[in-house]
Amino acid sequence: MAKSALSFVCQNCGAAYNRWQGKCESCGEWNTLVEEDVTGATTMPVSIRSKRKGRLFALESLTGKSHEAPRLPSGMAELDRVTGGGFVRGSVLLVGGDPGIGKSTLLTQATSLLARAGHRAVYISGEEAVAQVRLRAERLGLADAPVQLAAETSVEDIVSTLSEGAVPRLIVIDSIQTMWTDTVESAPGTVTQVRASAQALIRFAKKTGAAIILVGHVTKDGQIAGPRVVEHMVDAVLSFEGEGSQQFRILRAVKNRFGPTDEIGVFEMTGLGLREIGTPRRAVVGWDPSRLSMVLAVLEAHCGVKLSGHDVYLNVAGGLRIQEPAADLAAAAALVSSLVNAPLPTDAVYFGEISLSGAVRPVAQTSARLKEAAKLGFGRAVLPESARGEVGGDAGLSLATVAGLTSLVADIAARGTPRANRDGNRVGNREARDPPVEKNATPARFRRQEG
Repeated sequence: MAKSALSFVCQNCGAAYNRWQGKCESCGEWNTLVEEDVTGATTMPVSIRSKRKGRLFALESLTGKSHEAPRLPSGMAELDRVTGGGFVRGSVLLVGGDPGIGKSTLLTQATSLLARAGHRAVYISGEEAVAQVRLRAERLGLADAPVQLAAETSVEDIVSTLSEGAVPRLIVIDSIQTMWTDTVESAPGTVTQVRASAQALIRFAKKTGAAIILVGHVTKDGQIAGPRVVEHMVDAVLSFEGEGSQQFRILRAVKNRFGPTDEIGVFEMTGLGLREIGTPRRAVVGWDPSRLSMVLAVLEAHCGVKLSGHDVYLNVAGGLRIQEPAADLAAAAALVSSLVNAPLPTDAVYFGEISLSGAVRPVAQTSARLKEAAKLGFGRAVLPESARGEVGGDAGLSLATVAGLTSLVADIAARGTPRANRDGNRVGNREARDPPVEKNATPARFRRQEG
């Protein structure tokens, strides 16, 4: 039997030293060196290891068909957003976060949703007993979910148990610091044990196609505890962040081999668990983004148009960039028409400045704008009521004047047809959603100005 060799390994960065010292020279942390046996990495005798020959394997070329990795949606839109669309078969995710931030709650909800959808989901707890996990599920209203539970820390026992029967679609290991394998002779939680346990679980995931989520502790500076090599071994590293005194939590991807790392998921901690809070996108091309935010705020405050839960994409066609406020009315009309599914007339132009009170203000050179619109083939225009006196007698357009934004919204909403939004709710008329305008709003009327 080979003589055991002891080494002092830093539990923060994994650096090894021949003797103990107070400060790790690699990462600068104090009192992180722990004595470990580095010869117990394998139980195979030295004589057999020296005679063992490697097996042959096939080499492939870069050419060939490549398919997108199949994904399994978790049922939580914010979690799927961060992972890139769901869990990839055979992938391993590492989720880190402060104690009590809600990691176990999030993963309990995810496994319960998958189990209710008919997939085999397994939750392995190394820190809590089965009864404690059940109590959490009851508090969250998920006690009826067919999730398979176990309180186990031996990696060999876990792999042997999960290998029986159908391959689980999702396995949660809470946490990787509590796991241990008998292939190394170190205490659970040490760098050697964490690395060896993670390697065994990753090997099982790649072999069977099961998706595994490893829960990791974090250090006082927010880094995932244990060797940094584990972060390189897994396919994705997710960070669950938030203040303990606040109810909001943010899930962000630090690393993701199968998706982007610029997405975040927002959750609110409630008495019934984590509630998803969607973060709608605001994409603007050719216009001032702050101006769009102001128009959206006025529409919601004075017209009852609820756009806070919708993605908004505003594009000025032709590569132009508009900097004057005359486009406020046109942008508001386009937003409302898209929401209520009411296409605007193709021969109409809209111009006017929107104030914070919802009033539509006149803009400079009204007559010149109308003449140019008529020259371009437009047949009617919508402009501020206060600009009526600036219109010449030879405008050549059918004009509609609006004093406030509510009248314009009422006119567009009256012509809308219902449709389903991204949440499956029907929007577009007053019976399908909340009224988008005030009760005393009057629709705009087109009036022909005779020369």
